[in-house]
Amino acid sequence: MAENESLIEYPSAFPIKVMGQANDNLATTVLAIVCRHDPDFDGASMEMRASSGGNYVSLTCTITATSRAQLDALYRELSGHPLVKVVL
Repeated sequence: MAENESLIEYPSAFPIKVMGQANDNLATTVLAIVCRHDPDFDGASMEMRASSGGNYVSLTCTITATSRAQLDALYRELSGHPLVKVVL
């Protein structure tokens, strides 16, 4: 496969899981970042799950992926935020 080929067909529904410490600002911060990269993202569709100990939260946002560049930029911005620990 050539370097610029992708296994993803665009546009496509693409789930992104973000994990961070339980913090009142985590969900609103993640939502703002996701909406910058997918303006049509519906925040009501974001799934939130607390860890068993309640110290961490995972958020799943299924965006409409339109390009590899969009996904790369979104991952970079999420990963670089201090409230975010892991992006999958």
